[in-house]
Amino acid sequence: MELKFSIIIPVYNRPLEIDELLQSLTKQTYSKDFEILVIEDGSATKCDEIVSKYAEILNIKYHFKENSGAGASRNFGMELATGNYFIIFDSDCIIPPHYLAAVDFALDENYTDSFGGADAAHKSFTPLQKAINYSMTSFLTTGGIRGSKISVGRFQPRSFNFGISKYAFRVTKGFSSMKIGEDIDLTFRLWENMFLTQFIENAFVYHKRRTSLKQFFRQTFLFGNARPFLNRKYPDTARITYWFPLLFTVFFLASILFLFLGFGLPAVSFLIYFTALFISSLLKNKKISVAALSIVTTFVQFTGYGLGFLKGLFSAN
Repeated sequence: MELKFSIIIPVYNRPLEIDELLQSLTKQTYSKDFEILVIEDGSATKCDEIVSKYAEILNIKYHFKENSGAGASRNFGMELATGNYFIIFDSDCIIPPHYLAAVDFALDENYTDSFGGADAAHKSFTPLQKAINYSMTSFLTTGGIRGSKISVGRFQPRSFNFGISKYAFRVTKGFSSMKIGEDIDLTFRLWENMFLTQFIENAFVYHKRRTSLKQFFRQTFLFGNARPFLNRKYPDTARITYWFPLLFTVFFLASILFLFLGFGLPAVSFLIYFTALFISSLLKNKKISVAALSIVTTFVQFTGYGLGFLKGLFSAN
C-alpha cells in the first residue's frame, strides 16, 4: 500500500514551540510529499503568523477551532487530512531529520495500523529537561518502556509520537473525550478491534515535556490519576507494575519514619537506588548537574504518579 502521511499537530498557546517543530520538519530526508495540519485549539496566543512563514516550503494548513482539548483537536485534524496514514505530534517536540524515512521503512517492512516511538533529549534541552527525559525513559525508573526497543512488549503508543492509519481511525473514531490517558484508551480500543501496534525504534522525537518541577509533578499526577479508570474500563490490561509508584511513595515515607526510630536499613536501600540513578544518568548524560537533577525528577515522577494513582483509586468508576 502506498502511504501518504498527514501530520497532525494540536497547539494551545505555544507559538514559539510550533516554530521550532516546523523548522525541524523542513529538514526531513523523506523524499515523498507529506502534509501538515496545525490545529489551533482556541488559543489566546495564536500561531497563525508562525505557520504562514512555512507556507512556501511545507505543505501546511492552519485551522483555528474553539477550545475542546488535545484529543478532540487531533480528531478534528484527522477528519480534514487527505493522507491515508496520520502521524500525531505534541507541539513541544522537535523531529529528527530521519523520522519520516524511518517510519516509511518500518511500515514497509512490517505494516501495522498504529505505531509509536521513543522520546529523547535534544542537545539544546536544559539540564532539567534532560533529567525529566531520563526519568521518563530509563530502565531504572520506568523499565525503559519509552526509551528502547529491548524493553517493549505489546507497545502502547503515546500521543506525543503516535501513528494511526486512516482506516483504524474510522473504525475506532479516534481519541475519546478523556483529557488524560486518552492515548492509552485509544490503544486499547485499537487492540479490541484487532489492530496491531508496534514500536519503531528509530522513530523517536525530542520531547521537551514540562519546564518546571511543579509542572512535571502535575503532569505525572494526572497520568497516575487516569490509570485506575483505565484499569477498570479495560480490566484485562491491568498490571501490578502500575502500583509501583504508589508503593515507592509509601515505602519512602515509611523509611523516613523508621530512620527516626533508629532503623536505617530501609533508608539505606533508597540511598543505594538513588546512587544507582545518579551513576546511570551520569553515564548517559555526561553531566553531574543532570545526574543530580535526575534523582529529584525521579522522586517527583514517582510521588506525583503514586499520589495521582491513589486519588484515582477512590474516584474511578
